Amino acid sequence: MSDATFLLVHGGHHGEWVWGPLQKAMAERGLATRTVTLPTAVTDASSGEPYPSMYDDAQVVREAIAEITGPVVVVAHSYAGVPVTEAITAESGVAHAVYVAAYMVDTGESMFGTHGVPTPDSLGGLRPAANPDLNLPLAFYDGDPTNPETAAAIARLVPQSARADYESVTRVGWREVANSYVIPSDDISLTGTIAEQMAARADRVFRVPGNHAPFWSNPAEFADVLVEIDGLVHSAS
Repeated sequence: MSDATFLLVHGGHHGEWVWGPLQKAMAERGLATRTVTLPTAVTDASSGEPYPSMYDDAQVVREAIAEITGPVVVVAHSYAGVPVTEAITAESGVAHAVYVAAYMVDTGESMFGTHGVPTPDSLGGLRPAANPDLNLPLAFYDGDPTNPETAAAIARLVPQSARADYESVTRVGWREVANSYVIPSDDISLTGTIAEQMAARADRVFRVPGNHAPFWSNPAEFADVLVEIDGLVHSAS
């Protein structure tokens, strides 16, 4: 059995719940997983300003990595690519970083900056999950509003701290850690428009069936990719 632990880091608006189908598939394959909750996915809007930052998310990722014994494979989805890039280092115990339809940003880059969105004068406030100009919740999943599982998932989305959209990384962990990029075949989200550009930075590129969250729509196929990546980790050790 593999001695690696896969640290699953959800994207904006989501929570640990989104990894449930994948965790079941991973357990069936003998792979250990752990999840984190990013504070920029705000569950209590009444907490007020300042809402959490991307750097708060990065600290949560660092702390989770430090608590894991043995090699760690960090799996970052969508927005999570930004804080994961900020958090991981060659000395952190991370054996591999997996960017899933994610923002594999470089020094000084931010999530919305990669789309040419100018940084506003104020970074305060919350971005609602339903935002026709920037993302459509249906695009996170299968785009089918008649699917009851899709409707249930959308109902669980929460607002996102707006500052995290524009905060840029100060260090680039993927330059220090072996990495892969996973491109879903049917990603119609905003992230999907730059997936090939981001993937060009990665050591390896994998393609899987599914939408923006392929681990949700196609957990078995996605788990098989992680099994392959686990083999890469152990061949390198």
